[in-house]
Order: sequence, then structure tokens, then C-alpha cells
Amino acid sequence: MVGGNAIRGTRVGAGPTGESERGETAPRRRISYWCANRHESRPSFAIDAEIPEEWDCPRCGLPAGRDEQNPPAAPRTEPYKTHLAYVKERRSEADGEAILAEALERLRQRRQI
Repeated sequence: MVGGNAIRGTRVGAGPTGESERGETAPRRRISYWCANRHESRPSFAIDAEIPEEWDCPRCGLPAGRDEQNPPAAPRTEPYKTHLAYVKERRSEADGEAILAEALERLRQRRQI
């Protein structure tokens, strides 16, 4: 034997190898899922497991469905909004002017004291 390493390919503390020592694996089936980018992923499920309608594509992260011709659409991502954008959704321009005038009046009164 060249190199003389009898335990090549194993690590210290590794358990027994092979199915005979670990028991039989559960019967499995592979299901194909396709994403909008036409990536196919084939996760395996136990025969008696409930099969999900959608699966996340491991390549691009988009949702994948079981119908190759009609994969699920990519989720719509909302653009980042600033605090000011959220405030403008809740308040009108007149409300903003009134709040600003009230805050300025309070500041002026504090300075006079």
C-alpha cells in the first residue's frame, strides 16, 4: 500500500459506515419543482409525507412549483421607504403644516421663559 494510511477517507469518531449498521432508510420519492428562471430542483420526500405545492429554488431563491409550464411568479418586493414617505402617506400637506406650526410655537414659548 502506497502511503501506508489504513484509515484514509474517514475521520476520528466517525460512526459505522454503510446501511447495514444504521438500518434501512425510509422509502423516498423525488418531486420536480421549477422556478420562474426555469431551474429544476428535485428534493426527496418520504413516501407517506405531504408534498408541498411550492418549494424555494436552491439556485436563485424564487418560489418553485410543480407545473413546469406555469411556474409561480416571483414575489413583488416593495421598495425601501423612508420614515418621511410613511408620514406623507398618513398625513396631508395641511396636517403637516399645522403640526409644524404647533411645534414651532412650543419652541418659541420655551425660549421666552
